[in-house]
This record gives sequence, structure tokens and C-alpha cells, in this order.
Amino acid sequence: MSAELFLELGTEEIPAGFIPLALTDIQQQLSQELERARILFGEIHTFATPRRLAISIKDVARLQQRQELEVTGPPARIAFDLDGNPTKAAEGFARTNGVPVGDLQTIETGKGKYLFFSKVIEGGETKTELQQILPRVIGNISFKKSMRWKDLEVRFARPMHWIVAVYDGSVVPFSYGDLQSGNLSRGHRFMAPGEFSVAGADDYLFKAEQQHVIPEIGKRRQLIETQLKQLAQNLGGEINQDDELLEEVSFLVESPQALAGSIESQFLQLPPELLITSMREHQRYFTLVDERGKLLPNFITIANTHAKDPQVVVAGNERVLKARLSDAMFFWREDKKHKLETRLEALKKVVYQAKLGTSFEKIERFTELATGLAQQIAPQTVEMTKRAATLAKCDLETGMVYEFPELQGIMGREYALLEGEDQRVATAIYEHYLPIQAGGELPSDDIGAFVSLADKIDTICGCFSVGLIPTGTADPYALRRSAIGILSIILDRGYAISIPDLVSRSVQLLEAKRQRAAEEVVADVVEFIRLRLVNMLSGKNYPADVIDAVLSASFVEPSDSLERIKALSALKKQDDFEPLAVAFKRVGNIIKDGLDQPIDQSLLTDDCEKILFERLQEVRNSVEKFISGRNYVQALEAIAGLRQPVDNFFDGVMVMVDDAAIKNNRLALLTSIAGLFKGIADFRRIA
Repeated sequence: MSAELFLELGTEEIPAGFIPLALTDIQQQLSQELERARILFGEIHTFATPRRLAISIKDVARLQQRQELEVTGPPARIAFDLDGNPTKAAEGFARTNGVPVGDLQTIETGKGKYLFFSKVIEGGETKTELQQILPRVIGNISFKKSMRWKDLEVRFARPMHWIVAVYDGSVVPFSYGDLQSGNLSRGHRFMAPGEFSVAGADDYLFKAEQQHVIPEIGKRRQLIETQLKQLAQNLGGEINQDDELLEEVSFLVESPQALAGSIESQFLQLPPELLITSMREHQRYFTLVDERGKLLPNFITIANTHAKDPQVVVAGNERVLKARLSDAMFFWREDKKHKLETRLEALKKVVYQAKLGTSFEKIERFTELATGLAQQIAPQTVEMTKRAATLAKCDLETGMVYEFPELQGIMGREYALLEGEDQRVATAIYEHYLPIQAGGELPSDDIGAFVSLADKIDTICGCFSVGLIPTGTADPYALRRSAIGILSIILDRGYAISIPDLVSRSVQLLEAKRQRAAEEVVADVVEFIRLRLVNMLSGKNYPADVIDAVLSASFVEPSDSLERIKALSALKKQDDFEPLAVAFKRVGNIIKDGLDQPIDQSLLTDDCEKILFERLQEVRNSVEKFISGRNYVQALEAIAGLRQPVDNFFDGVMVMVDDAAIKNNRLALLTSIAGLFKGIADFRRIA
């Protein structure tokens, strides 16, 4: 027998960005609690609006599962004295498990006799368990920021006003803060603020919509999309696609109504991205484009009420937008009076970080790094890379970016184009900030990539040089994000960049600021970036042991590391990989650090070691050629041909013999074999 559990938490408006993670958290925690309580359950569905988080769990068993326990205790020899009376060890074991000493038995194990008992725990009623589980789950939901209200000790994202907790149609009674759970939810704050009763999820969804609330996230989002599309068509355009904004807006409203407004023509002379960013970031407006992608003089806002007179709402939004764009127009005109390059002087007085100096000093460092990368990879771009790096941060001193910080990079590009800078230089000024987040857009051009890499590596090395190293979840300078950005760019563009060399050069440029030994900083930063690559690739379904084996053997060029991981992953899928891995792990385990000395053929007395030596000579040149050409698949296939001779060697001779000369010769032979795959992977780490 089973029934549905429904829980709703009614609150003040929760920030849109908090809601998805909170839903995931409440689902995971409630699932774990039910599993720990031995309560079977079925499908889970979550619902949310700005004022409510809700979850429905189908087929929740009415009783806990019956549990049979078998517990082994201390050895019988210490549980009873010579007269057969129970000792404190036996009494403590019985007391801990809530059974009389007389119920204890002994059981024979491979280690002798031990105390033992078994008991059956009958399942209790689920509803009784839920009275403890639900308030515990509510209190454990995590948010980026939480708050207290009134004089209560409980915390939540926003103050709570009601709790609906219903199992099998009846209330699960418990208290949280000053609230008592019940079966009464509430409608839309303005259009239907009254209460309505809830018997379960279906009843809740039906009644909520009658009260102008759409709890189903997907349904609400689809409704917004449909309204946006229809309004855009009416205005002769289409929505400027923005999935992130759509996601955010869907968590800002309970009953959406799309309304279209106009942008005054005078503001259309501003750069399109300025208009789009301003409307998106500050007003949550959707913008429209025509069939050629040109921005239309309209916007669409999503209201949370169905206004009696929509034009009044539209007029209010237009007034707010006009004021904001008027500010932008003023800064646009003022900024154009001074060229970007003239703002470098002002950056000499801007402190980038107290221990690392000014923004101008940072620019000098990463300009040198960027031009070095350009010289190495694309010499024809050196001058443009130097120019882009020099101008990259100049827009930070413009009025526009001071007022609208989210436009940094964007305004630098726009002002650079107005001043006649090369298109690639202007694009690089914007793209050097990319990627903004994991999986985000990457630089489209070498110049932007070089400046981005240089800026990010300077940030990481600078912070590590003065002891500002991330700890646990604390990463105030977003160094992990910078490292992921560096790796993403390198892998995307296939650059052959040595991370140790790049880090060493960056640390060298920080000589005047550094507060730690250079060698220590370089080692720490390289390892920091290596670990970010481990995390990145682990999320792309490469075997964890392969990643570990490759990156433990060698981490210099990320692109090269990825090729080795791909090759070893492919080899691992083959049916005969396991015996191959076992053979080479055995080689690595025996030689440990290896014995680097010439192999004396006269000391190879057994046929199996002679054959292994001959096969090694045949394979070595091919493997070296394949590795130098980074053809790791063929290199590993060639090395795999040694598996049978290696097995025969271990079956036919003993390596660690008393004769030191023969022993060392055999270790040298195995060291040579291990050397073939030393630069590819450490087979000892293969599971």
C-alpha cells in the first residue's frame, strides 16, 4: 500500500537564481531521508515560483520496510570470564544494541568465536516518520544566502508564510519556526491572495491555476515563450534569443503576461550590444531583431500581473528605460571625447590588488606574456596582440563602464572601432574576458586568445605569488575559473603551449611583487592547473584511472595530455586490455624508480629474456617515431605487442636473483620497456 506525499513551502519572493539549486537540494535530501528511513517511494516532481517551492512524491509506502539485523560483537574470549559470566565487553555490546545479555549468541568465524545476535525491526508508520523528516529537510535546504526573521532561530532564503504538508490527503503535522504545517496554500499575491485547500499534487495544480499561479516550471516557461513569439511577430520581428534570460524570468513570475514597449529612436545610435545589455541586465527586457539581425526599436517585458490597462504598465517601463538610456547616451558622448589609449595614465593610479600593484602594472605584465605567445604560435599577429593587450583594460576608466560594469570589454571594443583600430584588435579587447563561465563562449581569434591566456595566467600566478591561494570552496579571485578558461582556450584551439614554461615566465615577471620562492609558486600553479584539467576531463566521460595515469606520467601541454588520454581510453575498451595493463603494471611495480644502465646482451641467458630484448629493439624505433608525431594510438598499439613477451619473461625467469649483475641487467631491460610508455601514462595507476 502506498500514497502521495506533497510538500509546499510558501515564502516571500526568492531570488530567481536560488530556485533551481534549492529544488535539486530538496529532492536529493528528501530522497535520502526516505531511503535511510527504509520507506519505498516512486516518481518525484518539483514545482516552483518566486513565492513557493513544492515537491510531490508518488507511491510512498505507508509502512517502513521490515529490517533484519545481524550484528557481530567482540571476541567470545574477552566477552566471558573463566566462569562463563559476561564481562563488561559483553554487557556494553548488549546495552549498545538494546538487547539483554542473555539474547547474545556466539558465532564461529575465520578468526575464532565472536558474540553475535540477530533481531527483526518491524516497520513503523510512514506518516509518523514524516513528522521528523520534513522539518529536518526544510532546515537543511542550502542557499547562497539565507536569513532569519522575527526572533526565530530558523533560517531560509526568505521569510516563510505557510507550509503545506499532505500525505494520502491528510495533513502531516509538524512545526517549523512559528509555522504549523497544514493543507492551505495561497494564490497570487495581488490577483488572488486568499487561501485554498490542497489534497495532493493534481488538486494543487488545478486550484493554483484558478488562483492565477502556474507552479509547473516548464508550463510557465512555455507560456512565456509563446507570448514572446506572438508579440514579436506582431511587431514584425523575432526575439533576440536569450535562454538564460528566459530561464531567469520564468522564476520571477507566477502568472506571466508579455507586454511590448518602444525604444526612442534617439537611443538607437548607441551600440546594439549596449542597448541589449542594459535592457537585459537592469530591466530583464527581451529585445527584438529583424530578419537581417538588426535591432528593432522595441522591447518586451514579462509582467507578473494581468493589468487592467496594459498601456499604463508599458508607459511606466518606457519611462524607466528612457532614464537609464539617457544616462548611457551621456556617457557615450563624453567617453568619445577621449581616446582609449589616453586612459592608460589613469590606470597607473588604480590599485589592481594591494600586494600586486596597479592595473597598469598588470597590463605591462600580461602584454609581455601575450606578445610572447603570439611570437611562439602566430608571429604575424605580434603587433596586433601587443596593441590589443595594451588597450584591453582601458575601458575600465570610461564613464560608461563605471556606470554599467557589465559592459567592460564590450565598450572597449566599440570605442576601439570608433577610433579606427583594426577589427581583430577591437574584437580581442572584448574576447580577452572570455570565457566568462565554464562552458561559455571562447575567443574566436588568436589575438583575443593570446591576451585572454596572458591575463588569466598573470592573475593566477600573481595571487599564488603573494599567498592568495584558494582554500576549500573559498576562491575570491575566481582563480579556478581562470584556470578552466586557460585550459578551455588551449584545448579549443589546439595550442602546443607548455604550462610549466608559461607559468615560469609569468612568475618571473612578478619578481618585484613575489613573496614566496619562485620554484614553489611555479610548482603550486602547475599542479593547480593540472587538477583543473582532471576535473574538466572527468566530466567528459573519460575513465578516471586513465586521466590519473596520463596526467601523473606527464603534464606539460594540455592538448598533448588530451591526445594521450583519448588514445589510452580507446585502448582500454579493447577486450585484451586487462592482461596488458596487468603486465605493464607489474613492470612498473618491480622497477620502481628504474635502473638506467645499458643492457648487456651477454647476460641475457634465458630464451624468454633474449626474445623480449629482441622485440624491444624492434618496437622502440616505431614507438619513438609515433610519440614524436603525437600518434599515441599507434604508439600504444606497438607497445601492446610486447605484452606476450613480457608475460613469458615473468613466467620464465626471476628478476630479483642473487647474482647482482644478472638482476641489474634484468631490471635495466624492464626499465627500458617502462621507458616506452613513460611519457604516455603510468600504467601502475590503471584500475
